[in-house]
Amino acid sequence: MPAVQNRVLSAAELDAFGSELDALRARHLETLGAADARYIRRVVAGVRWTGVAGRALLFLGAFVHSVLIPAWIAGVVLLALSKILENMELAHNVIHGQYDWMGDPQLQGSTYEWDIVGTADNWRKTHNFRHHTYTNVRGLDDDIGYGLLRIFPEQRWRPFYLAQPVVAVVFALLFEWGIAIQDLRLGRWFAGKITFRQLLAQARPVGRKMGTQMFKDYLLFPALAGPFFLPVLLGNVVANLIRNVWTYVVIFCGHFTADAETFPKECVRDERRGHWYLRQLRGSSNIAGGKVMNLMTGNLSHQIEHHFFPDVPANRYAAIAVEVREICTRYGQHYNTGSLPKQFGQVVWRILRHAFPSRPARVRPLVAAEQGA
Repeated sequence: MPAVQNRVLSAAELDAFGSELDALRARHLETLGAADARYIRRVVAGVRWTGVAGRALLFLGAFVHSVLIPAWIAGVVLLALSKILENMELAHNVIHGQYDWMGDPQLQGSTYEWDIVGTADNWRKTHNFRHHTYTNVRGLDDDIGYGLLRIFPEQRWRPFYLAQPVVAVVFALLFEWGIAIQDLRLGRWFAGKITFRQLLAQARPVGRKMGTQMFKDYLLFPALAGPFFLPVLLGNVVANLIRNVWTYVVIFCGHFTADAETFPKECVRDERRGHWYLRQLRGSSNIAGGKVMNLMTGNLSHQIEHHFFPDVPANRYAAIAVEVREICTRYGQHYNTGSLPKQFGQVVWRILRHAFPSRPARVRPLVAAEQGA
């Protein structure tokens, strides 16, 4: 149960809360312009040139034995940086449609394809729609534990979860693969709800994307190094692992800290705008940090603001956060933020604690309207 107590809002306060946040979103959308376009194009350039430099250093380290280890390490770091920037600050935000207003065909949310084994089409369904619409709603948001982990006491315990400290580590290393198969919902096949043929039909686009990514990273670029295939292959593997672990840490810190809450399906019935904002707030966590942290997390260091305004360019979140925090304070709502070690420490605690049987504590309702007020 969250350690904080939020003030229960009346129906009138709830509507006012939602109206203030809607107005904040509108003000920022009205002022989008050249500075925002310049920012995302700099990110595109950063992704491109750190990727080129990383791969060049991997090749240099492979060919010139006197600089092998330093160049290889630098190449891995730069390639991982490129992949992190592409996934977090570029792809994730572009796929949300944050830059559709620019009219640039390379930055269109409906067509952008990103540099992981999962397809952007599946992500648009599992993340943009299901997760952002039903954030932390049990039975509707598949991101609660990703079907592998019991992170909240409201999730039914099974003996399998005793292994989740190990499962969590493996999942972090292979995070892009978990994202890739998330929309397949393999549990339906295991339960006999769909046939193997139906599963294969659904898996074909994902299979093609997996093949493309593996060919690029684990065959094409290593093959260009000729007899030095293995060092370049290893460099690509390590860069992808670093990207996977970092993405996992950022996403889990944004959703599964000690004060994050989950909600029953009933809470979305006749849900008003203010109620939706309140649920996003109580199911999200920020990571305190500066500009480097914001960039490296794709501005998901401001997960609360992202859940409020997923279609607003993420470079605006730091400024928006000042106003969001002030609004939350006025309405007596906890604004969940903390350092990366603090937030991830709470995530680790959840993973370890709820691997064992645990019972949810009684929680207060989101709003007084749920009590008939």
